[in-house]
Amino acid sequence: MTRTNFMPLGLLAGLVVLVVDQLSKWWILNGLDLPELRQVVLLPVLNLTMVWNRGVTFGLLNGLGSWGHVLLAVLALAVVVALGFWLRRAESRVVAVAIGAIAGGAIGNVIDRVRFGAVVDFIHAHVDTPWGDYSWYVFNVADAAIVCGVAVLILDAQFSKRRQVHPVG
Repeated sequence: MTRTNFMPLGLLAGLVVLVVDQLSKWWILNGLDLPELRQVVLLPVLNLTMVWNRGVTFGLLNGLGSWGHVLLAVLALAVVVALGFWLRRAESRVVAVAIGAIAGGAIGNVIDRVRFGAVVDFIHAHVDTPWGDYSWYVFNVADAAIVCGVAVLILDAQFSKRRQVHPVG
């Protein structure tokens, strides 16, 4: 039995994420020329808010010093290499696209770290309710692709375990 190679699909997904991420960041920095911490309201629950993230997810590890961005870039590239090995063994389209999305997002953020010493974040989701105001961390297209890719991999792992325990038929 021959195994299907889903690597080209994963690479295409990664390339699409990378291009969309970098174009959106270019638009924020050059096209829209949004200064740091200024907000543009798009919807009652969504703003564009330019923020330089010198840490990792949610601003963690923000205080690594002047070489922090290099360390984080090297770590992200190591993860991308590991994802490349996983992608070669991907057994479904869904897994290949998820891995590609994660890798493309990671590379997009590495490009920012190398170019600017920080990541360009600008998507700000929030909701104001009678019980309080709730705001999510400011993020970007790469971050969204990484989170969605990881969520898909977790769901796929759970459903594939369930299929093995309770086979259909």
